[in-house]
Amino acid sequence: MVDTKTADRGGRRAIHSDQAPAALGPYSQAVVAGQTVYLSGQLGLDPASGVLAQGVEAQAHQVFRNLQAVAQAAGGGLDDAVKLTILLMDMNDFALVNEIMESYFTKPYPARATYQVAALPKAAALEVEAVLFLG
Repeated sequence: MVDTKTADRGGRRAIHSDQAPAALGPYSQAVVAGQTVYLSGQLGLDPASGVLAQGVEAQAHQVFRNLQAVAQAAGGGLDDAVKLTILLMDMNDFALVNEIMESYFTKPYPARATYQVAALPKAAALEVEAVLFLG
């Protein structure tokens, strides 16, 4: 759903989905600019309770479900993703996250960068952001 408070601000529209966690700070879940949608990083938070899923596997599934909800609110889906950035607390989780990601995307997969980081909000195990092209 388009956030009508900031809709069409200089050609940009903010996107909000109640099916994904609310932003933890002063940012939008996503912003549409032309045919491109920039999705903010999602954590493995349950959108209803705001509670972080337990364990890397559960968090990864929740992250991709949250991204899918925001993508759908923007009029697309995860298969419209052209670029992902994955932030991991532990690079040892790389293979597991790859396996889980494969269950949410189809080929051709989006371009991607993966980084190990020192810390994430809410002590999450991972965060994923995406860029969609709705052409």
